[in-house]
This record gives sequence, structure tokens and C-alpha cells, in this order.
Amino acid sequence: MKLKWVDVQEIGIQLSDKHEDIDPRYINFVKLRQLVLDLEDFDDDPERSGEKILEAIQAAWIEELD
Repeated sequence: MKLKWVDVQEIGIQLSDKHEDIDPRYINFVKLRQLVLDLEDFDDDPERSGEKILEAIQAAWIEELD
């Protein structure tokens, strides 16, 4: 399954699994965006990301840890 920016929950799950050493509460959006782009299953236009999408991904990642 190829991931798009709108797949917020799945992206949060994959980031949580892949980056157990990172606390998503303290990540900046530049780094978060790059981590998403680096996911093997991610296949969307890098320019389509925005602050709201990144906030949602960050929240999903934090939720996954709880």
C-alpha cells in the first residue's frame, strides 16, 4: 500500500515503529516532513504537505505511543 499525506494514522504507526528512539512531542516539522518522505511506502508529492497535515501526523504518532 502506497501512503499519501492523508494517511495520517498509518504514517503515525509506521513512524512509531521505525523511530522508537525519537520522541514525537519534541520533533520539528522540518525533521518530521523528512522522516515521512523517507518512509519506504510513502509515495506522494512532497510539496503537498503543510503545517496542518504535519500536526495531524505528529498527533497520530504521539497517540500511537500512548
